[in-house]
Amino acid sequence: MAIRLITAPAVEPLTLAEAKAHLRVDHSDEDDLIASMITATRYYCEEWTQRAFVTQTWELVIDDFPTNELQIPRPPLQSIESIKYDDGAGVEQTLGTLEYEIDTVSEPGWVVPVTTGWPTVFEGINAVRVRYVAGYMPSTDSPPDLAANVPGSIKAAMLLYLGQLYSVREDIVVGTIATRLPAGGVEALLRQHRVALGMA
Repeated sequence: MAIRLITAPAVEPLTLAEAKAHLRVDHSDEDDLIASMITATRYYCEEWTQRAFVTQTWELVIDDFPTNELQIPRPPLQSIESIKYDDGAGVEQTLGTLEYEIDTVSEPGWVVPVTTGWPTVFEGINAVRVRYVAGYMPSTDSPPDLAANVPGSIKAAMLLYLGQLYSVREDIVVGTIATRLPAGGVEALLRQHRVALGMA
């Protein structure tokens, strides 16, 4: 099993203004640096939790369909764009949307065949490709706020990690004694959101 990013998030969970307020930065000299750190922070926190924070498109690639349900990584699952597979002759086919049901409530989300199970696929690698949209749902405003529903504890963890990146510019700091925050640490805030996948 592998997943690959197809379309990256259009926005970050933290705005530049939120980040600068947390960092107590009142100038624009380092805006580009802080923006890149926001992206790096999101990437770290998403990897640690195995989640997608803001709307993004992924593709799950597997060799064959599972026996029953197909688990979709990187919750929360918003929608399935397509399920493509190579049939017994090695020809790409697209599974009809009436042939499967989607569970976007469970985390991770699931895709379930409606009737007789999944189709037979070509005996090879990467024969099944599921393209899907993941991330916390945008607001219903017009235009929508894409990061509106990212939990506050995730944003708080991102701000803590961002503060570490901003204040420590080197991999090794000489002449200091570091004290890790107790219950308010980055991982403590993220732990409640960490996903355990049941599919090998």
